[in-house]
Amino acid sequence: MIEQQIKAAIRDIPDFPKPGIIFKDITPILKDHNLCEGIVDAFIEQIKGIKVDAVAGIESRGFLFGLTLANKLGVPFVPVRKAGKLPYTIKQKVYELEYGTATIELHTDAFEPGSHILIHDDLLATGGTVTAASELIQEMGGVVAGYTFVVGLGFLNGKERITPVSDNVIVLAEY
Repeated sequence: MIEQQIKAAIRDIPDFPKPGIIFKDITPILKDHNLCEGIVDAFIEQIKGIKVDAVAGIESRGFLFGLTLANKLGVPFVPVRKAGKLPYTIKQKVYELEYGTATIELHTDAFEPGSHILIHDDLLATGGTVTAASELIQEMGGVVAGYTFVVGLGFLNGKERITPVSDNVIVLAEY
């Protein structure tokens, strides 16, 4: 049910950000407050039984549902930001992309060591950024409790890349 609603709302943008890519635009979902609520409720239903001390949302679209998910769970929200965006003491992780490198950061006081962190992003593609976020959280003493994604591009095999860290991988709409 929720998968069909998500897929009906998503718009495909051909050749963005470069030729040959079909971008899955989730912004039409944001026009429908009932669908947004349904997405968060579906995540909560599927993570029952998983210990979650905080939700880490990956910049920037991971903030959209990540904060609401954290609030509904009654746990802190931890923003995983691009380099240079956090004002306090940070820990960084540099990781490889298809076209170069990128850096993500977390505040050093984002969570206590031993905390179980649920990582959220809007879309799972190759898993590069979420793998880097997982490694950063682990380096800071956190335990990756699982992952939530609104959309997954299964043909890019991102799930296989992250399941060694946690097999709690929730994707609401798979392509």
